[in-house]
Amino acid sequence: MDTLTRRLTRAAVWSETGVELRDLELPTPGPGELLVRVSLATVCGSDLHTVAGRRPAPSPSILGHEAVGRVVAAGPDTDHELGERVVWSVTAACGRCARCRRGFTAKCERVRKVGHEAFTGDWPLSGGYAEHILLPAGVAAVAVPDRVPDVVAAPAGCATATVMAALEAAGDPAGRRVLVCGAGMLGITAVAACAEQGADVQVADHHPERLELARRFGGIPDSGGPVDIAFDFSGSAAAVTAAVHRLDLGGTLVLAGSVAPGPAVPLDPEAVVRGWRTVTGVHNYEPRHLVRAVEFLTRTHDSLPWGGLVADPVGLEAIATVLGPPPRAILRAAVAP
Repeated sequence: MDTLTRRLTRAAVWSETGVELRDLELPTPGPGELLVRVSLATVCGSDLHTVAGRRPAPSPSILGHEAVGRVVAAGPDTDHELGERVVWSVTAACGRCARCRRGFTAKCERVRKVGHEAFTGDWPLSGGYAEHILLPAGVAAVAVPDRVPDVVAAPAGCATATVMAALEAAGDPAGRRVLVCGAGMLGITAVAACAEQGADVQVADHHPERLELARRFGGIPDSGGPVDIAFDFSGSAAAVTAAVHRLDLGGTLVLAGSVAPGPAVPLDPEAVVRGWRTVTGVHNYEPRHLVRAVEFLTRTHDSLPWGGLVADPVGLEAIATVLGPPPRAILRAAVAP
């Protein structure tokens, strides 16, 4: 019997002692809420850090915040139709606080996050490692064309949208010299996005397998020299320090990988002033960036080898087998609930 018919769904509930499959009652969406049947979820590095104990998270919880699925129920005051295929934002914003009014909804004073909430709280069905997910009001959902494969669409809600925010912070890359530090999922996506817009993209990464992936998306290995734009997705203090020194006149460094405490990085204020340089940070993204992410993947899904970045999905019952680092030539494990 279908789980929706019997009003039950199955979820992988993580805690420090492991992952347990649980059946739970399907909720009825309230105003502004969507109930989505998850088609595919990809495993983001932040979830791997949570499982490895390197990142604090509520326990128990349903992890997973990169996913794609179809709307199976919708509450009042929603703009999405039943059967619509969607991806969704990581953050649920109130839309009313000072930060939301300033346009920083990802940093809402009352922010709640997909795949980051306590299973024992009032939003247990909050993660993508489940047959269904409930998206509350304040989560942005964006329709995805059926021609975009699940393995291409799922990362839109984290990796791709974050890169769109980083590109906006950097400015137009067309005709400019770009350095991308870190060739994980975000780095490869940044390479592809900058190359599509006509940038000369160099890539810095310690792993030859990742540099080969970058070539397929329009980048070449870093050969040194000044750059106009640098992105750091590695979170390495050494990489950030080197990137600062590589900025040419008017150059911009966008930091997106430094999401955990680390050593301080030296910065010469005189060099910043005289060089008209900018150093800025990006964490999460706004709904417009998710829209751009879907547009970008729709344009490039059949011209770039996105599917090769994601491993063949496992079923929900085998999720514990993919909650560890994948091979370096594969950037995302995947789960098909």
